[in-house]
Amino acid sequence: MKITVVGRGRVGGGLASLWEKAGHKVTGLGRDGGDAAGADVLVVAVPGSLIADALTRVSGLAGQVTIDACNLYGPRDVSFPSLSHQVKSIVGGPTAKSFSTNFAAMYDQIEAQSIRPSNLFAADAAARDTTEQLIRDAGYDPVFVGDLDPGARLLEDSSALTRALAGQLGPFFYRYGRPGEL
Repeated sequence: MKITVVGRGRVGGGLASLWEKAGHKVTGLGRDGGDAAGADVLVVAVPGSLIADALTRVSGLAGQVTIDACNLYGPRDVSFPSLSHQVKSIVGGPTAKSFSTNFAAMYDQIEAQSIRPSNLFAADAAARDTTEQLIRDAGYDPVFVGDLDPGARLLEDSSALTRALAGQLGPFFYRYGRPGEL
């Protein structure tokens, strides 16, 4: 797949590296923006408060499948039910929320785990297969929490729980599975 990642920080840069290792062609765009034309998938990995600013600097947004990997730190733009809905309003394509409940600081340790860690995600139906594939290609097992509405907001609201656990454990992996799968 041709993937354009908006954001070169820990999340965006880390995911780009994982996907390049898996054989995808990845283009990373930083603060100056760039062109996303020709991308099969657009990944937005910037702080939630910077979504609009970051995407105004990107040309070639043409309804691509989009994965919102943004986190919310601070006030929410109440005109959207979630960050994913804000991203979708700009890009216009089927959208998923993923990678926001995993720690980018742990990306380099995924392969060393005896059981693949989980990645919770929500998605529009037309973004689900692509998102699941990219989750697997990053080394995680996908766990679908439901459609973008209300799943994206559910994942964003759970970030306080993730941060509280990290305060006790430090960065961590998690695993969800049915009995007998673990």
